[in-house]
Amino acid sequence: MPNITIEGPKLADVEAKRELVKEITDSVEKAYKIPRDHIIIAIKSLDPENVSVAGTLIADRRRAQK
Repeated sequence: MPNITIEGPKLADVEAKRELVKEITDSVEKAYKIPRDHIIIAIKSLDPENVSVAGTLIADRRRAQK
């Protein structure tokens, strides 16, 4: 049973989440040739204050770009 975790910025639009998990499920079902009900997907939202790129918080990078 594949367990897939997506970590990234918050997706506020529930419809975007529905489309994302459907497309991923379609791809995993095709690749593994297993039933859809065996595929688990968890979406973890990461706040910009909790992620860094090149040693700088994304929140700080965004503030510097303004």
